[in-house]
Amino acid sequence: DSSDCLECPDDHYSNDERDKCIPKSIEFLSYKEPLGSILSSTSIFSSIIPAAILCIFIRYRDTPIVKANNRELSYLLLLALVLCFLCCLIFIGQPTAVTCILRQTAFGIIFAFSVACVLAKTIMVVIAFNATKPNSNLKKWVGHKLSNTIVFLCTLLQIIICIAWLASFPPFPEQNVKSQTRKIITECNEGSTVAFWCMLGYMGLLATVSFIVAFLARNLPDSFNEAKFITFSMLVFVTVWLSFIPAYLSTKGKYMVAVEIFAILASSAGLLVCIFFPKCYIILFRPDINTREYLMGKGNKKN
Repeated sequence: DSSDCLECPDDHYSNDERDKCIPKSIEFLSYKEPLGSILSSTSIFSSIIPAAILCIFIRYRDTPIVKANNRELSYLLLLALVLCFLCCLIFIGQPTAVTCILRQTAFGIIFAFSVACVLAKTIMVVIAFNATKPNSNLKKWVGHKLSNTIVFLCTLLQIIICIAWLASFPPFPEQNVKSQTRKIITECNEGSTVAFWCMLGYMGLLATVSFIVAFLARNLPDSFNEAKFITFSMLVFVTVWLSFIPAYLSTKGKYMVAVEIFAILASSAGLLVCIFFPKCYIILFRPDINTREYLMGKGNKKN
C-alpha cells in the first residue's frame, strides 16, 4: 500500500505481495524438453528414410521404373529431402546470430530446390509424352539439360531473394519481455517481414505451378504416370503450408518454432511418401511389373 512504488526491470516481475522483484525465466525450444527432443528425433529418423531410398534407387538404377522417372532428378530430390528433414535441427536450441540467419534462409533455399526438382520432373513428364507424337518438335528438349536448367534457375531466384534479405535487414536474436509476464522468450526476429513472406510466397508459387502442371498431366496414358503422384504430393504440400500461415501467426515463442518445424516435416513427408513410396513398392515387392513392357502399357495388367 505504498504511495511511491518502484517498477521492476523488464527482465524481472513482481511477486504476489508486490514487495520483491523476481528474475524471469528464459524460454526457447530446447533439445532437453520433451517437445524439442521429440521433434529432433523425428527429424533425424525421417532423414534416414530418403537416404535409404536413395541407396535403393542407386542399387536399382538400371531398372525401367527408375530410368523412366528421370533418375538424376530423383537423386537430387531425395538428397534435397534429406536436407529438408535435417534443417529442422537448426530451429531447435537457443537462438544465436548465426542460427537466426541460417534458419529461414537454409529452409527457403533447400525447399525451393526440392520443389524445383518436382517442377522439373513434372515438365519432363509432359514433354516426354508429347515428344512421342509424330513430327513432334519436343524431342530436342528431352534430356538432362532442360531439367537441370529448370532446377538451377528456380533455385537461383530463391537464393537472390535470400541474399537481398540478408543484405537489407537480416534476422537477429532478440529477447521478448512483453509477451509473457514471468518469462523472457528468446526468439529470432525475422528482420524484414516482407522478405520473409516473399521467400515463402515464391516457394508457394513454385508448388502451385507444379501442382497445376501435374494435375493437367495426370490423365496422360501410361501404366505408371508419375504426374498422378506429383499431383498428390503437391496437394499435400500446398495444404500443409496454407494451414501453416494462420497457425504460425496465432502462436508465440517456442510453439511458433514448433509449428514451423511440424510444417517442414509434414510437407517433406508428403513429397517423400507420394512420389517415392509407390516406386519402392514396385522395386522391392513387385519386380515382375518393373519392366519396360508394363511401363509402356503393353504388359499383362491383370495382376
